[in-house]
Amino acid sequence: MTDFTTIADIPRIQARQRPNDIALWFEGRTTTYAQLDAASNRCAHALIAAGVKPGDRVACMAKNDDEFFTYWMGAAKARACLAPVNWRLAPPEAAFVINDTDATVMICGQAFVDVIDSILGDCPSLKHLVQVEPGHPSWPSLQGWISDYPATDPGLKALEDDDVIQLYTSGTTGLPKGVQLTNQNYNVLFTCGVEAGWAQYEIGDVLLAAMPLFHVAGCNLGALGLLQGTKVVVLREIDPAVILKLIPEHKVNHAFLAPVVINMVLQAPGCKETDFSSLRRIFYGASPISEAVLLAAKAQFGCSFTQLYGLTETIGGGCVLTPEDHDNRPDKLRACGQPWPGFEVRIRNGDKPAAVMEVGEIEIRSAGVMKGYWKRPEATAEAIDAEGWFKSGDAGYFDADGYLFIHDRVKDMIVTGGENVYPAEVENAVYSHPSVADAAVIGVPDDKWGEAVKAVVVLRPGFEPDAAGIIAHCRGLIAGYKVPKSVDFAETLPRNPSGKVLRRELRKTFWEGRSRMVG
Repeated sequence: MTDFTTIADIPRIQARQRPNDIALWFEGRTTTYAQLDAASNRCAHALIAAGVKPGDRVACMAKNDDEFFTYWMGAAKARACLAPVNWRLAPPEAAFVINDTDATVMICGQAFVDVIDSILGDCPSLKHLVQVEPGHPSWPSLQGWISDYPATDPGLKALEDDDVIQLYTSGTTGLPKGVQLTNQNYNVLFTCGVEAGWAQYEIGDVLLAAMPLFHVAGCNLGALGLLQGTKVVVLREIDPAVILKLIPEHKVNHAFLAPVVINMVLQAPGCKETDFSSLRRIFYGASPISEAVLLAAKAQFGCSFTQLYGLTETIGGGCVLTPEDHDNRPDKLRACGQPWPGFEVRIRNGDKPAAVMEVGEIEIRSAGVMKGYWKRPEATAEAIDAEGWFKSGDAGYFDADGYLFIHDRVKDMIVTGGENVYPAEVENAVYSHPSVADAAVIGVPDDKWGEAVKAVVVLRPGFEPDAAGIIAHCRGLIAGYKVPKSVDFAETLPRNPSGKVLRRELRKTFWEGRSRMVG
């Protein structure tokens, strides 16, 4: 991989080395590496002709498809930065992100044309509108727009400090912030991911790209697959039935699935009858996983498992729990693993280093850490200190063996009667009850204790609500002050695209009318 120094190099070099190999498969359509290189060249020329200059942002809003890699690599060849917009956002939220990017070009999936139409008056910077699919009455299709331009490389020399993708934080607190990820960040991902042992694939392997491509896990897996000459099977959106169909159909070898998706697949009709024999590795991360779900997945899928802990701001890099840890260290199944080569990870309590087993805030330092938050110098300075340590906002600890354990987001900590309770620890106990399909734990106001622990549970089919039974079950697993004082039942839990539960949404009802959402 030493020949690759920029994102733009991926299609260039692969087109020379394996022009006729399949790079992408999407809903029956295949794209070779030579076709991806030519299309991204045309896209780069089209962007340059539209007035896009080095450093400019190119906005996009579409569900996953193969064309994402055409306009991402095309933007990189124009030395521009792709800025994907979360398609689950409400129109005013999407307008905020688009305006934040200052983009003049918007590439939009057909499903979201009405959203963009409704906010055009609020997005004065947008000058060029392109629909990914053909058929819009006035906007050109992506392929139609780029077809008049040459398939030759524009030949712009990219720099390691060029921003190549700007991913927006989920906005679980405050307004979304644009995370600037550069060619240098991706070089660190490519090099350190391989050294850490999880990101090395073989030419001709098949990767399933199921996670949203506006999320760091989705775009990273796609880039890593294309970098190493694999076939990337792109899934439009998470659908357990489609996942169960595609794995045996394409003989998928590797997939990244958030824990909530793993749980969905395990419960989907036909899972037990599906042939998973081609699977070699499943990567998971982005939110905690319960031991019950992990053990069920290991038994069902029959492949190795790798947990990845990192953040968008660290290009997904941080710690890795290896397949060997999963197989040989049952005491580490709730750990995130150990730091990657090239990444330093520490725990801090205020200005002091935390002791072994002492919970504090996780901080990460690496050349993989983002350049900063776009147009937010104060937020950048608050997140990254003068020595380059990024404050994750996650609470965790290292055990005596050097394994990192996540407790939860610092901001989600519950303080009840002066004791700190981290929701993920309680959720792990709740999840192990046989009736529980999904669960989230929040703090709710309590006149005596300040906050009380509440579980919100989604039941498995065929089970009846039994709050007392779940509470009794937890009492045998965790300390009494951590046991839920009450259990509510819901059809679904609100989650962001990476699978993290939006506890803020669950807390709203209970904290309305109060000056703060903690006890």
